[in-house]
Amino acid sequence: MTKILMVCLGNICRSPLAEGIMRSKLASDDFFVDSAGTANYHVGNSPDNRSIIVAKKYGLDISHLKGRQFNVLDFDQFDQIYVMDESNFKNVIALTRNDEDITKVKFILNEVYPNQNYSVPDPYYGGDEGFENVYKMLDEACDNIAKKLNS
Repeated sequence: MTKILMVCLGNICRSPLAEGIMRSKLASDDFFVDSAGTANYHVGNSPDNRSIIVAKKYGLDISHLKGRQFNVLDFDQFDQIYVMDESNFKNVIALTRNDEDITKVKFILNEVYPNQNYSVPDPYYGGDEGFENVYKMLDEACDNIAKKLNS
């Protein structure tokens, strides 16, 4: 079973959206998808209501997800770790123990724009349109990941 972790700052906006999108594109018998935040601001909280709404618009239910903080043991549990931005990347890399850990960490938008290390913007302080834009970015990236994993 391939295990994938999506990581953002608080685990209430981008990473739960990415988790829900990725789960919808992969067979649950062969893949496990989870999400986490680099900060502990929202541990145990449900996703931001705006993330829940935009996911529901596209037929996904992420309302049951609960925020958790990324930790070093995630390197042992997951095969691929996708981060949303440079800050997430630095925070996750700071916890790596070896080269194997480092090779697991990737910018999710590199699946659309290889080697560019573009960030998925944090929609938390923006309006509803930001969540829609983030959904579309993550959907495209997850499509590309799913195509690679399913081939």
